[in-house]
Amino acid sequence: MASTSRPKRLPNHAILDGEALEVSNLRTSQGLYKLSPQELFWQARYRYLEDHGYRLRPRYSPNWEPSWLNTNLAPIFCEDSIMLLDYQVLDATKLETGELVAIKSFVKKDQEEQIAQFFASIRDPRNHCIRIHQILPDPFEPGLGLMIMPYLRPCNNPEFSTIGDVVEFVDQTIEGLVFMHRLHIAHRDIAVSNIMMDARALYPNGHHPIRLGYTPDALYPVSPLPRAGRNVQYYYIDFGLSVWFKPGASPYVLGNVGRAEAPEVSDDVPYDAFKVDIYALGYVFAREFGNKYKNVDFLLPLIEKMKRQRPEERPTAQQVSQEWQQKRATLNDSLFRWRLVSHSEQAIERVVNDTVAVAWEGIYHLKKLVG
Repeated sequence: MASTSRPKRLPNHAILDGEALEVSNLRTSQGLYKLSPQELFWQARYRYLEDHGYRLRPRYSPNWEPSWLNTNLAPIFCEDSIMLLDYQVLDATKLETGELVAIKSFVKKDQEEQIAQFFASIRDPRNHCIRIHQILPDPFEPGLGLMIMPYLRPCNNPEFSTIGDVVEFVDQTIEGLVFMHRLHIAHRDIAVSNIMMDARALYPNGHHPIRLGYTPDALYPVSPLPRAGRNVQYYYIDFGLSVWFKPGASPYVLGNVGRAEAPEVSDDVPYDAFKVDIYALGYVFAREFGNKYKNVDFLLPLIEKMKRQRPEERPTAQQVSQEWQQKRATLNDSLFRWRLVSHSEQAIERVVNDTVAVAWEGIYHLKKLVG
């Protein structure tokens, strides 16, 4: 018989009865919430990771059974019903500190491990590459490794909201690209999905690692704090396609790889890997800012240069940085607090939003006056 008790914080609609409970039980028995083959991969490594100081969520524990069995709880309100989205990466808790980490399964056949460890060894504020904690050998497959990294959140979730948010993102990503290229490393897969952020300051009470818009227990929606003034850090991730060139070596490579679709990328004709990185970052700027918002005109000339069709006409990373710093110096600091205006925003909507923005600007100056 199903228990009628429920945790104190659960909302009423999390409790099932009658036909709804019967349907839920049937779906569970039919395997709707069972572990996928990719999840079974992680379950098999649960004890091994725990022995090395990292604990996966309860769903991946050996002999897992759904927590809602023999209760009247809706599975969607039970944390262990949440399935894995990216089979290569799973979150875990570091037992020693309680911090959230990410664990990536990777093939040990290229330079990814070497490059990741190299960046992790460099303590430099210009280094915006993810700093791995540890690499473990896979306990079952010699050709695989398990890379332990800080848990990071997608750079555009939550969305950017002010011009200052954009400026800070551009600052850090350009600085990080210059840093990589100076060390003769081309990323080769720069994309918005490969730029993450440390969002702990935006979610001081945390959030669920898969159901991002919810509290850590996955029960209630959670709202982020604004990025402004919270020192959000952005990081390049995923060096699976990266190349580390010897000093003086040709930067030309082959391979139709990466997500930015630079026009010269080819399996047959060699191309400059560094110039593809320039195009790819320009594509990120265009997609996330230039194509979305009306009031980022200051960024458009740089985007145009970075995305030129002929790679030899694109600037180097250092030239991108120099041009950006020159443009940035002309921007008034008060501009940074202004909200981003979408191309699709209607006139009446803009009036309302601008009124709110002006009010917040007044509050900001009042706080400065009174200390």
